[in-house]
Amino acid sequence: MAWDSIRLSCSLLSVLYIMGIFLFAGSPIVDQISSFNPYSLLHIPLYGVLTFLLIFSLIPASLLWKGVWASKPSGFAKTTNPVKRFLVAGLAALGVAILDEVHQFFIVSRGASITDVLLDSVGISLVLALILKIYGRTAVQ
Repeated sequence: MAWDSIRLSCSLLSVLYIMGIFLFAGSPIVDQISSFNPYSLLHIPLYGVLTFLLIFSLIPASLLWKGVWASKPSGFAKTTNPVKRFLVAGLAALGVAILDEVHQFFIVSRGASITDVLLDSVGISLVLALILKIYGRTAVQ
């Protein structure tokens, strides 16, 4: 089924994305980018994209837009509330954000910041709100 391949692709991209966040934390590339990012605002889209990938990793796309496509979910996807999965994706992204700041605490050229976690939370919340709004609109149809 096409949705299974989308879900698998998003799962793989999520893992690679998280690995990139941790591997590039101490990179000179990040130091160069930080000169263009004085208020750390790039955290918002960085964790927004991660949340989006995690949502599509955990939820079959056919559940996101009920009635738009004819494919029917089966098994676990059929019995699990998609909104709970949205929240799991958001909590997973927030967990990555917190672990990333803990990781940065141990990197000489970087530092941990609660502000960064708050900015990460903004990105996570924006994506969750957008997906919930879309889901709510299509679930009613």
